[in-house]
Amino acid sequence: MDRAHSAALQLQQLPPTSSADPGSQGSFSYKENLIGALLAIFGHLVVSIALNLQKYCHIRLAGTKDPRAYFKTKTWWLGLFLLLLGELGVFASYAFAPLSLIVPLSAVSVIASAIIGIIFIKEKWKPKDFLRRYVLSFVGCGLAIVGTYLLVTFAPNSHEKMTGENITRHLVSWPFLLYMLVEIILFCLLLYFYKEKSVNNIVVILLLVALLGSMTVVTVKAVAGMLVLSIQGNLQLDYPIFYVMFVCMVATAIYQAAFLSQASQMYDSSLIASVGYILSTTIAITAGAVFYLDFIGEDALHICMFALGCLIAFLGVFLITRNRKKAIPFEPYISMDAMPGMQNMHDKGMVVQPDLKASFSYGALENNDNISEIYAPATLPVMQEEHSSRSAPGVPYRVLEHTKKE
Repeated sequence: MDRAHSAALQLQQLPPTSSADPGSQGSFSYKENLIGALLAIFGHLVVSIALNLQKYCHIRLAGTKDPRAYFKTKTWWLGLFLLLLGELGVFASYAFAPLSLIVPLSAVSVIASAIIGIIFIKEKWKPKDFLRRYVLSFVGCGLAIVGTYLLVTFAPNSHEKMTGENITRHLVSWPFLLYMLVEIILFCLLLYFYKEKSVNNIVVILLLVALLGSMTVVTVKAVAGMLVLSIQGNLQLDYPIFYVMFVCMVATAIYQAAFLSQASQMYDSSLIASVGYILSTTIAITAGAVFYLDFIGEDALHICMFALGCLIAFLGVFLITRNRKKAIPFEPYISMDAMPGMQNMHDKGMVVQPDLKASFSYGALENNDNISEIYAPATLPVMQEEHSSRSAPGVPYRVLEHTKKE
């Protein structure tokens, strides 16, 4: 009787998710993975819709004589609200699922943008031309969806609580310190070649972005996890490591955006999207595996299938962005007489064409309200000459010949 009573007491003292009930632990980790994946997919989908809404707002204002600024329209504010909602969903997803699962799911935004672009396309195509024009997009979307499914199915099941003690322990571990040393050296070398040697290769710039982005996602997961634990009642905001991670998250995100802005000025957006996604995802998964030990305890089959899902998603994103049209430099409506201070024949020498901005962006187009017909045909630049009674008779206008230097 005493042995039976002691055995019953030992069974009662076992935790609910111990090795005595492995099925319960696996089910719990799968539910957290699913919650995190759904939040990330929802967030990236909403962000893509929001950006396309704001882009639509800028295009509509640029193509009309609407005097309102873009921030005074309901469409732009709706896009901003959806953008914040989507970013909040992505931020919260890091608290539930491993970093190695959340990072590759950013392919959802590329898939959504491709589908939205096909649905709202303005050109009219014949069925044969349409399929031939967008066959790469269809194949890329299919591959990206298959890769995303493999990522969610074979993602690691690491679900460590993001407490201050655990994060501090990972931060001072020798694998992460060694990884940080290698990353700092590589970052300094790339920055030296980029700034001092003027090496403006897209791989160099996007590697800088990816190295900063890996630290951004590592700190985002720490901050999000500690905030969720604090909301659940286990306060973590009194740990100094929380504020260290928060400052690193903001700083790396700002510098990452700065390098992305520089890359967008030199290269096409589709090339940046494909190369940046591949580099950022690869380095971020490596950082998560070193810092949070995501793949510890995973068998070789799951790791290989997860890697296969990443490769298929990479190929899908590459095909989607490969099919996008290259950006064409913007030409104003009246290009020949758009020089500052130059008069044209339509205004009879009274009205001067306003100065155009150096570069075009959505919402930055000048409203030429003084011009009666905005689609009037372009004319050659002319200059009116004053003729006195002594001068020989001649035509009142002469055409200016502009050289390349002018």
